[in-house]
Amino acid sequence: MSNFKQFLSISAFALGISLPMSGFAQATTESTKAEASQHASLTEGEVKKVDLDNDKVTIKHGDIRHLDMPGMTMVFTAKDKNLLTNLKPGDKVKFMVIHEGGKMMVTDIQPAR
Repeated sequence: MSNFKQFLSISAFALGISLPMSGFAQATTESTKAEASQHASLTEGEVKKVDLDNDKVTIKHGDIRHLDMPGMTMVFTAKDKNLLTNLKPGDKVKFMVIHEGGKMMVTDIQPAR
């Protein structure tokens, strides 16, 4: 019975060490994501299509670093329809995008310089 108690003690000790560390790892990951969104920056792109009726814009863009997304061409929803009124295909832009409600949403867009 002594070996069994020793086994339980060692198991409890090992479990006690590993559980707090898993919580720490999760907290670290969440804080890293929060920091990334705080350091969001404008992404360069080229407007391919503007759909004012549906508040959407298609942009061929470079890497969106704060979302860890490689460059590609994709459709974004505009948070405010007014962001799209002066855009036309071929415009070079810098834009801010967030992931909100399951959509990639443009919150700011301006001419590239």
